[in-house]
Amino acid sequence: MNLKTSLKLEELAMLLLGIFLFSQLQLSWWWFAGLFLAPDLGMLGYLVNTKIGAYTYNIFHHKFIAIAIYLFGIFITSEIVQMIGIILFSHASFDRMLGYGLKLEDGFKLTHLGELGNN
Repeated sequence: MNLKTSLKLEELAMLLLGIFLFSQLQLSWWWFAGLFLAPDLGMLGYLVNTKIGAYTYNIFHHKFIAIAIYLFGIFITSEIVQMIGIILFSHASFDRMLGYGLKLEDGFKLTHLGELGNN
């Protein structure tokens, strides 16, 4: 198995972990389905410029931030906050599985995983 396949399987495992964690909440699956693409709203920063766009996109796609939000939700016993963390984490894993990484300030197609379209 090559490295790319291994990394994609790792991201799939993290997506499945997110789905499992969501299943432990007492919330309707409609929340997960309806909000799954919401982190892509971070792309709106690109309407300002590439630096702001990269920053806002990365905030919504950074797994550490997602995990921190989820853990904070556990700390304050808020399923809504936990859900936000789970959706951010799951969406970021899904994106990375497809080859979309955190953005560099030089342009939307330049990511920490390489240039989009050249993967």
